[in-house]
Amino acid sequence: MQGHDFFVGIDWGYELHQACLIDGQGETVAERKFEHGKGLNDLSRWLQEQMGDGLLAVAIETPHGPVVETMMERGLAVYSVNPGQLDRFRDRLSPSGARDDRRDARVLAISLRSDPHCFRKLKAHPAALAELRELNRIEIGLAENRGRLANQIRQALWRYYPQFIELDADLSKTWLAELRAKAPTPEKARRLRKHAVENLLKQHRIRRINASQVLKILKTPGFPVADGTVQAACASLEIAFQQLALINQQHREINRTIETVIERLCESAEDETGHSWQRDVNLLSSILGIGHKILATLLSESPDAWQRRDLQALPCLCGIAPVTRQSGKSRLARRRLACNGLLRNASYHWANIAIRHDPASRDKHTALRDRGHSHARALRGVGDRLLPVAVKMLERQCEFDPQYRSYRQAA
Repeated sequence: MQGHDFFVGIDWGYELHQACLIDGQGETVAERKFEHGKGLNDLSRWLQEQMGDGLLAVAIETPHGPVVETMMERGLAVYSVNPGQLDRFRDRLSPSGARDDRRDARVLAISLRSDPHCFRKLKAHPAALAELRELNRIEIGLAENRGRLANQIRQALWRYYPQFIELDADLSKTWLAELRAKAPTPEKARRLRKHAVENLLKQHRIRRINASQVLKILKTPGFPVADGTVQAACASLEIAFQQLALINQQHREINRTIETVIERLCESAEDETGHSWQRDVNLLSSILGIGHKILATLLSESPDAWQRRDLQALPCLCGIAPVTRQSGKSRLARRRLACNGLLRNASYHWANIAIRHDPASRDKHTALRDRGHSHARALRGVGDRLLPVAVKMLERQCEFDPQYRSYRQAA
């Protein structure tokens, strides 16, 4: 790599980080281990002492984390590499497949020197973007925990109160928790009054079902159960609903915070290249199917790709680009598994919402389904069409047009 006199590979770990420093000719200058925490400052000082007045490039596998932040804070050029590519680089120095921290650090340093085009230089992003990434992951974790609790509630109700399950497919909703508190067992449901149910539905603005329908479902004859079953299930439900109430409250608060951080991201200044996150947020928000949750995932999990308008990296990160394997007369295209799971889910929901509101996306989905593809495969095809449109919008700085008149070539 031109312009750098030294290259250092850092194999990061939970407690210890291994560093290997080589010169421009590929000779090892020094190797050392550092503890996490205060050892990161020692690592920075050690690199400054070793390189003197020379220029240093840092190679690391993970594109984020305290090691990356410390190096970038010191003004060092930091480069990351795809784990799959690093595994191929490792085979060049270790044909037997042996690996350890020292070898991995040396592989990183040597590979950055010899194959810089395989590495991606990391750039500093606004503080709001780092906060958005963490908040978005917290929100996703809360949603997963809410789903687990809903499944536990469903299983407990199935033991003695299956009528309650028929009220709604999503048992994590607040109005169901309050209704269950009023009628915890089939016996008490028979004494439930209509006006109490009407007030509950009115309070939570439930119009999909009325009080008469609720009472009809709850008063459906059940089945006899063994002694103690109802008491045991009720005890389990009481704890599950208490936890669910807390998670629902936290989920609402974290969503409000995410919206606030997105607004703060719009207020960030342009970087040295003239890139504005405010314009990106406004343009991506205009696309049908992108709300604040999907927007937060797309921006926080792949900020560099969006900033570069990288249409090769984005489909791979989202799991949309297929993996083609061809040998002789056989050719097979498979779903990409090596991708960012959060981006894969976000692109799935983005396409799933788009086919309901965007005629062009719906036509694409229908055409793929008619060809025999599954629903998930068809949604990946829709996503493969929407990503180029989004990138072309950012390049031309134009808002979303359902007819794609201003960027038809992108589709």
